Amino acid sequence: MDIKEKLYQMFILGTEGGGLECALKNNLGGIIFFTKDIQSPKQFQDLISTLKIQAKTPLFLSIDQEGGRVERTENIHHGKKYLSSRYAYARGEEFLKSQTNEIAKELKSYGINLNFAPCIDVDTNPANPIIGERAFSNNPEDVIKAEKIVSQTYRENGIIPCVKHFPGHGDANADSHLTLPQINLPLQEMEKIHIKPFKACAKTIEMVMAAHLHCTCFEKYEIPTSLSKNAISYLRNNLNFNGVIISDDMMMKGVAQFGLKEAFERGIRAGLNMFIYRNSTPEVINAIENVAKSALQDNELFQNIEFSYEKITNLKQKFKLLN
Repeated sequence: MDIKEKLYQMFILGTEGGGLECALKNNLGGIIFFTKDIQSPKQFQDLISTLKIQAKTPLFLSIDQEGGRVERTENIHHGKKYLSSRYAYARGEEFLKSQTNEIAKELKSYGINLNFAPCIDVDTNPANPIIGERAFSNNPEDVIKAEKIVSQTYRENGIIPCVKHFPGHGDANADSHLTLPQINLPLQEMEKIHIKPFKACAKTIEMVMAAHLHCTCFEKYEIPTSLSKNAISYLRNNLNFNGVIISDDMMMKGVAQFGLKEAFERGIRAGLNMFIYRNSTPEVINAIENVAKSALQDNELFQNIEFSYEKITNLKQKFKLLN
């Protein structure tokens, strides 16, 4: 497999934009589905079957299905909603387990194999516009307990869990979809509260999503955690996380100050293994193609793509997506 095909494995793209077929031909790693992709159970199962046939390598078929505000199957449910993390956990551990089981079984029935959940941010800022009830609690110990239950329930159902948003989005006062929020806490405080749940699951969790946040404890200048070598090395070396590190959606404003190609290259150099991009426009396909060309002349890029490809392949094998 050439370096371009290995690079394409590092991307999870959305269905809109016209470039999906080209990406699938080039060995795309995965697809992310949004509410617009899911009109009825049969339609969604058919869509997934078609994409599986077109794929060169078995895909991560992914979704953000947390319950509450972040639920992509609302067109199918006709008014029935899963509770958000905070309210599900408030009802007790048994309830949390049974709701997660219900979500997992539903996702599995469509063919989904990766859920970008649980959200393990610690909700310390009441003015946080983006986390709030998506967090299990404002207490790291409760978040740790809830994460174990949710991740294990997904695993038991053959769905890969992905914790987010490292190193903790709970203290942000802005929405990273719209801007680059700054978290100005010393590392010691981050470790005591926000990083604690990530540390607790670092040895067991398969995938960690890096946030588009500027954490001053990692970077003096405005560099999002998702592209920060310091933050990602910390996750690898201090927390000893050995799995796949994926970016939050690269279409978000928190990372948009860089052009796409530059953002992808910075992410690869920083140690990201995968990227999410919510569509598959010609712009994103061109950026991937151009990164592949650069990698042929750039040993660091080349080696980091090789390293990521190995991590991705190991995870796909672990969940029997690959033999």
